[in-house]
Amino acid sequence: EKISAIDTNLFNKKISELLEGKEVTLPRYNFVKGISEEGNKKIKMNEKSILVIEGIHAFNEKLTEMIPDKNKFKLFICPLSPLNVDNHNIFKETDNRLLRRIVRDNKTRGYSASDTLGMWKNVRKAEEEMVLPYMKDADFIFNTSLIYELGVLKTYAEPLLFAVPHDCEEYYEAKRLLKFLDYFLGLEVTNVPQNSILREFVGGGCFDV
Repeated sequence: EKISAIDTNLFNKKISELLEGKEVTLPRYNFVKGISEEGNKKIKMNEKSILVIEGIHAFNEKLTEMIPDKNKFKLFICPLSPLNVDNHNIFKETDNRLLRRIVRDNKTRGYSASDTLGMWKNVRKAEEEMVLPYMKDADFIFNTSLIYELGVLKTYAEPLLFAVPHDCEEYYEAKRLLKFLDYFLGLEVTNVPQNSILREFVGGGCFDV
């Protein structure tokens, strides 16, 4: 989660070449193995292309220090709406993000719910150090909360959370999330538009990545 884990010199070099109109071969990070691999995907920008850089370090100037500010538009995208289930229970936006991550990590990285729950404290700490201080620099903030998404996420997250072993340190956190999911009916993913941001986490989106 730290920017020191990124080869920022290589990153800036590749981005600069793209902005100059050159064809670039991109390396690819293997999340399952935890290593960077030589890629075979080549991309090239034209005059109307928009280059999107996404991640928790996207606002950190160290990541794009070689790129002129005039070429940057900073967009902060995050679910920001908590949900009052009743007078005593609030489903926080951080829990929304945690469920999204549990589902995505299992689908794309092969992680169990226990794995994601175990890393969550460090993820939140990294955000407080490396993301939140830069929110003030955003040109625009976009709230991605969807009123129906908890019903969809329930379909994927419940089996993963039920699989957390009783003797696991993350068991009680899994039970807490399951309690909140009991307030919602499960929804079929077929009802989710293919261009919805929720497809980033449940799969089946129409965007090539």
